[in-house]
Amino acid sequence: MPLKLSSNIAVILLFAAVITCAGQTPDTIPARKERVRRYTIEPIRSTMFAAALPGLGQIYNRKFWKVPIVYAGFGALSYAVTINTRSYNTFISAYQDFTDIVPETDSYVDMLFDMVSLSPEQYDPVLFPKSANPSTTSWVSTTLLNGVDYYRKYRDLSYIGIAAWYLLTIIDAHVDASLFDYDITDDLKASVMPLNFNYTGISPGITIGIKKTF
Repeated sequence: MPLKLSSNIAVILLFAAVITCAGQTPDTIPARKERVRRYTIEPIRSTMFAAALPGLGQIYNRKFWKVPIVYAGFGALSYAVTINTRSYNTFISAYQDFTDIVPETDSYVDMLFDMVSLSPEQYDPVLFPKSANPSTTSWVSTTLLNGVDYYRKYRDLSYIGIAAWYLLTIIDAHVDASLFDYDITDDLKASVMPLNFNYTGISPGITIGIKKTF
């Protein structure tokens, strides 16, 4: 009797296993989820790119609209350097020609005529020693020297502007990369209070505070 009962149980278990296996299909294997790689930005790498080539850091940060602005700034400052350098060379050559005693060096004649409509007879003691007015000669010399100083100053400032703009593009790329993953939510709030409370009492003033809700 026990042998017959054991055989019945074995048959029942085998039948249940067959039913379970029949209900499964190969299509029930769970699909593997593909991980989506999120684009990340490293501030150090962005800074190095911006330092290596202007605009490259902005491209790395995916701020493509800033690249024309970067090169427009360099273009404007380079144009300023060119104009101021050309004017500086013109004025310093004219000043050197005016202060020497060589009659053939007269590059200042046409320039002064275009500026103040003066003829050489009024100011040039080398070409016209009898008719030149000493006060006019002194004024022309001072005017040319002032032009030299003026355009030299703005030429140097234009070079400084290029260096400052280059540094600004690097800072911009670094800040953009640092704030790329920064999330501003409603949990961060700023408030302004008209009074300042401290341990000594109430003192007049304005207190600015930032409140973070967790």
